[in-house]
Amino acid sequence: MELMLAISLGLLTAVGLWLLLRARTFDAILGLTLLSYAVNVFIFLMERVRIGVPPILDKSSPPTLAHYADPLPQALVLTAIVIGFGMTALLLVIALRTHAETGSDHVDGAEDPARERVLSLQEPRDER
Repeated sequence: MELMLAISLGLLTAVGLWLLLRARTFDAILGLTLLSYAVNVFIFLMERVRIGVPPILDKSSPPTLAHYADPLPQALVLTAIVIGFGMTALLLVIALRTHAETGSDHVDGAEDPARERVLSLQEPRDER
């Protein structure tokens, strides 16, 4: 169980970093979103993986860590989800505005010269 969670956390982080390093704004936004998901999973996993354990103290069992789950990571992840949603919405608005201003989805606003050559070769020529 823990190995599967660690592998999924590593995969989320790796894919998020790979997308973040791409030259397109939408890829960078997806990378940041996946990295925020990875951080949420990491915060949630900082408290041991406990299944079927209540997050509050019970009067019938002793108040030790073996008998209950810590509610702090759950509260932190809930807050991080809301902040991540707001961050993603803001980045999408900025990316759309930048695309409208520059006409490009490239991070620095300039298209790749090789891509422009390919697009210019694909355009139909008007022969008169």
